Amino acid sequence: MERPRHFEDIAVGEERRTYGRTITETDFVVHAGHTGDFFPHHMDAEHMKSTPFGQRIAHGTMTFAIGIGLSASEINPLSFTYGYERLRFPKPVFIGDTIHTVLTIARCEDDPKRPDYGRVIEEVRVKNQRDEVVMACDHVYLVQRRSA
Repeated sequence: MERPRHFEDIAVGEERRTYGRTITETDFVVHAGHTGDFFPHHMDAEHMKSTPFGQRIAHGTMTFAIGIGLSASEINPLSFTYGYERLRFPKPVFIGDTIHTVLTIARCEDDPKRPDYGRVIEEVRVKNQRDEVVMACDHVYLVQRRSA
């Protein structure tokens, strides 16, 4: 859904939750093929049985891609991503887990390089079906001001 919003329309504390997405064996295989990351933690079920995890764990980059992708259900054509900061994976994601993303506006500030835009910092928390945070980062994006 497209939802045009100027910088002035965004308020600190706003929260948005996405739908869930169940992680599958196919996700692991396709992501490994796309990235070339066939590390045993992701692809070797027998090896992982002897680890504290007991089973294969999702690629962090896959958790990031799917978690951020879930947020694309709402698009602001007046904004664009500047980057992501402070990326962490505090808990593993397993095949069969269902993840969703919670996005909270943490800060709105001037952008020193672009007077026609403001900078928005959004806390991103990807959570599993037990409401445990499996990925955390800050999404920094630029949003067009109503007037310069």
